[in-house]
Amino acid sequence: MKPISELLRSLAAGEISIEQAEQSLASREIEAIDGATVDRGRKARCGFGEVIYGEGKPADLIVRVAEKLLELSPSVLVTRLAAEVFAEIQVPHWQMHYSPQARTLRIARTAEALAVVDESSSPLRPIAVVTAGSTDAAVAEEVAETLTWMRVPFRVLTDIGVAGPQRLLASLPALEGCAAAVVVAGMEGALPSVVAGHVPYPVIAVPTSVGYGASLGGITALLSMLTSCASNVSVVNIDAGFKGGYVAGLIACGQQVPPQSDGE
Repeated sequence: MKPISELLRSLAAGEISIEQAEQSLASREIEAIDGATVDRGRKARCGFGEVIYGEGKPADLIVRVAEKLLELSPSVLVTRLAAEVFAEIQVPHWQMHYSPQARTLRIARTAEALAVVDESSSPLRPIAVVTAGSTDAAVAEEVAETLTWMRVPFRVLTDIGVAGPQRLLASLPALEGCAAAVVVAGMEGALPSVVAGHVPYPVIAVPTSVGYGASLGGITALLSMLTSCASNVSVVNIDAGFKGGYVAGLIACGQQVPPQSDGE
């Protein structure tokens, strides 16, 4: 990163614009508060603001960090937040959506910023959120809540695992036209490879801890997905719905569909 003096010289020489200088300065911003250091520049650097990992954090710290982040973004995402901690978060001027299944909290200044994005009105191609079994739903919900926070549309396909392959075949039309798929599976973790063999886009595989003894809390699914023969499969950590959703959201944002003219 350039020193500020060099940045100012580049601005004075006309080598960069005021907007570029502003973005560079914003990306340096951090703010220390009691118990945390808030990364105020992450949105400028990475496109999306800092996400609060809620597990182990007291409610008052989450509130103070979120207040700082809401100064920069219309909404904030908190992950792995226990219901009893959420019950302690009472801020009258906030709009909030808590998902007990995903253990996520979305906070915004307006109700509009909390709404799920309508695929028909979005310039982005949707993400397919696919589960192998109903017991993978909590992780898939974390994927969906992450995509909602990122303002990325998505389609949910549930319970189409490899034990009943005809279910996937019946769902193939819904997989068309997507930017990527997030496939959530436990047990032997085979579904991402099967989905990847039918689609022309990236598949983000999310192993879950669902399964009997030899599934080893998701390690079997993780290793199976890592050794996938399908070329378009990438893998995130066990039960990491946020990570799968975030990567898929970045892919969708990088494939923005150009707006059509009024005459077309």
